[in-house]
Amino acid sequence: MSALTATASAAPGTARRDASLIGLVGMAHGISHFSQLLLAPLFPWLKQEFAVSYAELGLLMTIFFVVSCAVQTVSGFVVDRFGPRPILFAGLALLAAAAFGFALSSSYWMLAFFSVVAGTGNGVFHPVDYTLLNRKVHQSRLGHAFSVHGITGSLGWALAPAMLVPLTLAFSWRIALAAAGTLIVLVLAIAWLYRRQLALDVSPAHQAAPGAAVGESRFAFLGIPAVWMCFAFFFFYAMALSGVQAFAPEAARLLHAVPAQTAAICLSVYMVCAAAGMVAGGFLASDPARCERIVGAGFGVAASIALMLGFADVPAMAVPALFGAMGLGAGVAGPSRDLLVKRSSPDNATGRVYGVVYSGLDIGQAVAPLLFGTLMDLQRPSMVWLGIAVVQAVLIASAFNVRRVRRTVS
Repeated sequence: MSALTATASAAPGTARRDASLIGLVGMAHGISHFSQLLLAPLFPWLKQEFAVSYAELGLLMTIFFVVSCAVQTVSGFVVDRFGPRPILFAGLALLAAAAFGFALSSSYWMLAFFSVVAGTGNGVFHPVDYTLLNRKVHQSRLGHAFSVHGITGSLGWALAPAMLVPLTLAFSWRIALAAAGTLIVLVLAIAWLYRRQLALDVSPAHQAAPGAAVGESRFAFLGIPAVWMCFAFFFFYAMALSGVQAFAPEAARLLHAVPAQTAAICLSVYMVCAAAGMVAGGFLASDPARCERIVGAGFGVAASIALMLGFADVPAMAVPALFGAMGLGAGVAGPSRDLLVKRSSPDNATGRVYGVVYSGLDIGQAVAPLLFGTLMDLQRPSMVWLGIAVVQAVLIASAFNVRRVRRTVS
């Protein structure tokens, strides 16, 4: 009977529904990442407009991710209680409100307030997305679903500066942010139009087991060691990513005399290659049993290249290619990374588990700039690359430790 059920689940009609759902979730995830970079590309203009320091502008990003972390943890419980669809709509609406609020801001404190609004909206996406994918997409297509999810996130990061900076140069930073708000509203309208495909029956997710206490049924997942190992994994993953995004191109420029215009494209090359790696990673993740080995291989390659960029004599023109290879390795590991959490999650606590686990991303992104920025201030760019490599090595150990803990519990 189970084989017949699996076959029926993989029927063409279900495949089309899965593809549609994956597309909708991926589109929303791209907007989440897009919104994380609403302000950063505009810092030069905002600094002049509001007469503030770069440290004060950086504090806006810290506010965003601290709020997002807190909301992400709580929203996992809300998703399990009320379902992902209304929470997704609320998140998109808050991001749109924040973008328009940024555009209308007349003081630094208004920017800070709308950073809180944006962080609140951003905090809902991982619990929403992974609850929908894990509970509605057929098991045989989950690797591809996670691959698309990662790709759209990378494309969202790439879209923000590509859209905001040209609009600012052509018109103003206020017009650019208003255009960003309009884009988010458009995505919200599309999600509303296809809202039936985002529906999910939530009754099994919050029903307590017979004879179990309410508190025990809702919080029992916190006693699963693998959940906290996954949290640690995503904390270190975010630290590595933040180091690459914020300081790696400048560190490479200082170490290898890379021309400024070449250094400027390194991050774009990294993100594009990471997206390509996620495509391949989606096929490799079709077998969940090997996800830890794929994560180890992908981040092993990335860590080796980071050490090369930090301590080897690398020609300047080879630096973008090495960024691309590093992004490819990290990208290949992406879908298997998400399956680590899937395999560690109780079926009745998907939103809660992802809310807690993925809060590690926000904490890592809030902490890493302080560490790597200090190394840059101390004029130690090679230590930035060493730090990135060390964190990536910790990721490999964390992935295998998740498997060890999961097997011990089972």
